[in-house]
Amino acid sequence: MINLHSLTELLRFDAFLAGLVAFAICTALVLTKSWHGGFSMDSTYGVQKVHLAPTPRIGGVGIAIGVLVGFAASSQDPLAAEKRAILSGIILAGIPAFVFGLLEDLTKRVSVRARLLATMGSGLLGWGVTGVTLNEVGIPGVDWLLGFTAVAVLLTAFAVGGIANAINIIDGFNGLAAGAVLIMLAAFGIIARQVGDIPLAFSCLMIAGAVLGFLLVNWPLGKIFLGDGGAYFLGFALAWIAILLPDRNPSVSPWTSLLICAYPILEVATSYIRRARRDGHHPGQPDRLHLHHLIHGRLVRPWFRGVPRHYHNGLTAPFCWALVAVPAGLAVVTRGHAPWALLAAVLLFVAVYAATYWRLLRFRWF
Repeated sequence: MINLHSLTELLRFDAFLAGLVAFAICTALVLTKSWHGGFSMDSTYGVQKVHLAPTPRIGGVGIAIGVLVGFAASSQDPLAAEKRAILSGIILAGIPAFVFGLLEDLTKRVSVRARLLATMGSGLLGWGVTGVTLNEVGIPGVDWLLGFTAVAVLLTAFAVGGIANAINIIDGFNGLAAGAVLIMLAAFGIIARQVGDIPLAFSCLMIAGAVLGFLLVNWPLGKIFLGDGGAYFLGFALAWIAILLPDRNPSVSPWTSLLICAYPILEVATSYIRRARRDGHHPGQPDRLHLHHLIHGRLVRPWFRGVPRHYHNGLTAPFCWALVAVPAGLAVVTRGHAPWALLAAVLLFVAVYAATYWRLLRFRWF
């Protein structure tokens, strides 16, 4: 039987409005692409490009405005003050990540280093605005070092920058990054609700509303792309929620947050190792050996050979969503378990990811 109280919680006006505004703005950007396309279009030329026609890559604008409108429309009741504080911190601290990403979307001239520093800057700004840092990771010695403010702030900035760039890395096919973020936000929101952290749960829900509004335009046919601005902003928001959940709720282990974000983190780690091992290549250089590219080439194209080619892009994302859902689901299930159970869950997903990757790359399981 459906719990009517839980259903009422889901039907939040601010989350609905955030989604509606994001959808409307993304639709408007698609309809007016002839006006701004000279700046906003993503060409079909490039190592990682798989779309068939130039497409606006400024969908992050719709998400950012959707979040802002949802925040503005959220309840002014004193009971909602904590949720507004969480969202205001995410919005303010996310500005550097979003602005530098959007500049890259419009100019294509912002370096990888500048964007990485901007996302790390959002982590520093998050600490400045809220005073929150990573203060525990469950590893002896590291936790002792995190007792020093400077170390905690630097590690927080590094973690935020890493996850923000991880979301940008998995943004390779229609719906992939947005759908993955939705799954991870759902896991964070469910766990926050389970431990009674209603403000954080509702913050996840409102951001998810804006992402869903964008996704309805982006998937399956890719009428608009998330772009670097959208990917970095959502990556920052996800990273900050991952830090807030254990910080606000001591019963939740930091390993739970790590497990939820395992898929994009593994994509970053695998990409760096793969590229660093190639002679004459910089780790920041793009390639087409991400897991989503392998899924597209080895599974989607052969299995859906009879389906029109312009649908192949969108058909890739659901395979990746399933992989994102594995660690997210494990995190929800193991949330209240001992640290060794969480570590086992992390190692299990690492094995699943590695086996899947090597099966597709080398036609063997490991």
